[in-house]
Amino acid sequence: MALALAQARLAWDHGEIPVGAIVTDSQGRVIAQGFNQTITTDDPTAHAEIVAMRSAGRVISDYRLTGLNLYVTLEPCTMCCGAIIHARFSKVFFGAPDPRTGGCGSVFDILGDQRHNHHAEVVSGVLKDECSELLKAFFKERRQQQKELKKSV
Repeated sequence: MALALAQARLAWDHGEIPVGAIVTDSQGRVIAQGFNQTITTDDPTAHAEIVAMRSAGRVISDYRLTGLNLYVTLEPCTMCCGAIIHARFSKVFFGAPDPRTGGCGSVFDILGDQRHNHHAEVVSGVLKDECSELLKAFFKERRQQQKELKKSV
């Protein structure tokens, strides 16, 4: 998860919401990484998870990511959970829960729904405090910037 946090910090450096993701094999070797790029690419699907999945697919030359693990600093949303199911990840580890759009139990439990044809094991709360604090600090800074912008106008 520390590597996913490093990706999240890269997202912040690029003006993106700081969410990072890492794909590993069953031995823990990093296959791919990604960070949020929705703003810089004008792509609503460019969440950290999706960016990392696309990269992993290219690395292993397969759209099925069977046997791989996904680490992400923020609980995946419903879109990302759908992609996780279709990719056939073995395990998903996330840091901070997302009480607004979380798809792994906070709002929805997409990955826990037994009606799906594939199920990934979910481990929540990995480096939760660090992941949460990074997001809080980003949004605090963003609100301060907006406040200063309003004052200058």
